[in-house]
Amino acid sequence: MRAVVQRVSRASVTVDGSVVGEIAEPGLLALVGVTHDDTPEQARRLAGKMWGLRILEGEKSCSDVGAPLLVVSQFTLYGDTRKGRRPSWTGAAPGPVAEPLVDAVVAELRALGARVETGVFGADMKVELVNDGPVTLILEV
Repeated sequence: MRAVVQRVSRASVTVDGSVVGEIAEPGLLALVGVTHDDTPEQARRLAGKMWGLRILEGEKSCSDVGAPLLVVSQFTLYGDTRKGRRPSWTGAAPGPVAEPLVDAVVAELRALGARVETGVFGADMKVELVNDGPVTLILEV
């Protein structure tokens, strides 16, 4: 599993003109991608890493200060651009494999005590954010 995690002042995701997930205070936006051989254990580890990642102000983590997370599925994280100009998406897991694992990341974060907002899996989403710092990291488990 792979995630692009951004420290944000605020972030939201809109589908068909309606906000479906929003954090209106400092926290993390996590774009989460799944490949074919990812497992629920990797989803658990990724959630734990995001919850404890010390990139908020004062080197604090979401777990330290109760900061919210906005988790958005993002199959394009497994796009392959090594050949030509058109990305290949073969590295991304299909929806029936990926959706339960993204859901597992969210469920694990909530089990750890996190306040989590989400996008809508497979939807055409518009993501707005104010990157704070800017701080952007790539996590892989």
